[in-house]
Amino acid sequence: MNTTRKIRVLVVDDSAVVRRAISDALAKDPQIEVVGSACDPYVARDKILELSPDVLTLDIEMPRMDGLTFLKILQQHRPMPVVVISSLTQAGSKVALAALEAGAVDVLGKPTSSWSIGELAEQLAHRIKGAAKARMAAPPVLGSAALVTRSVATSKTFNPRQIVVLGASTGGTEAIKSVLTQLPAGLPGICIVQHIPAVFSKAFADRLNECCEPEIREAAHGDEVKPGCVLIAPGDFHMALEWDGRRYIVRLHQGPPLHYTRPAVDVLFNSAASCAGANALGVVLTGMGSDGAQGMKKLKEAGAQTIAQNEKTCVVYGMPRAAVELGVVDQVLPLEAVPNAIVRALETQTGAAHSRHHAGSATLSA
Repeated sequence: MNTTRKIRVLVVDDSAVVRRAISDALAKDPQIEVVGSACDPYVARDKILELSPDVLTLDIEMPRMDGLTFLKILQQHRPMPVVVISSLTQAGSKVALAALEAGAVDVLGKPTSSWSIGELAEQLAHRIKGAAKARMAAPPVLGSAALVTRSVATSKTFNPRQIVVLGASTGGTEAIKSVLTQLPAGLPGICIVQHIPAVFSKAFADRLNECCEPEIREAAHGDEVKPGCVLIAPGDFHMALEWDGRRYIVRLHQGPPLHYTRPAVDVLFNSAASCAGANALGVVLTGMGSDGAQGMKKLKEAGAQTIAQNEKTCVVYGMPRAAVELGVVDQVLPLEAVPNAIVRALETQTGAAHSRHHAGSATLSA
């Protein structure tokens, strides 16, 4: 897409009030142009052919055809970036995750009023810009290499100071699923920040827990990060880590958003650099913007190993690119190679665990 012209957006929602509110909110951004709106998928189909939008915002609950069905048809016949705007309910969360699996590049929680949509204008515009950069013809995330990785076991006994911290944004829900389904049980604890709205994060964790070997759940304040367990940061909360002398503890807070988002990857990475040092492994996957790059720099300076997803397999090569350009990434890999790289990096850390323990303690007390 030519970056000198505005991003053309088509708004699809059965509510005239919501369509107007979204259009007005996006009109505040000079890089975005709302070229039209549609009250249902049938009208949207005609508008897509007529207007050739770059990005679609899509409601789920609509008459004549629901948004999820339309999304599946659309991505089969005319793949394009879609940002789903779904209700902030348990049922809405499950449908939103199904939409991501069906090809939507991002999801936002639908506020309860048009006034609230106006307050979300900046975040909505940020998501639209990320969606406009999405690689819709990305290769499948699960290939033969992934199957080989899943069959590889590790016989190492890991050090309790070891921990994995991972961050992702646009395209990240499916990338994270691809990585976690290939990891063996028994690894050190893993903490993940995915840019995702409140409420949706629990549904995301629950869905991952159904298909992965490690135990996966949404993090709570004061949680212990246990070996073999994966904790997902809850939407609308930053997640940080502390070492209490025996274990890593999760600290959640609602500090100001960073990079237009809360949770932010930098918050998690910065805290891991401080309390885990060389015992940490940092991983950044597909995502819009630069969140995580500065945190990965701190991880690298503290002696941690670092991995980033490569451009070819990213939906949006933003966050990994920012980290790579800082020169703080040890390995830049296709998504299917990331799980094996995580296991091998952790095994390497185990070999040097005793010498690194004192360095990590010094970092904590600094």
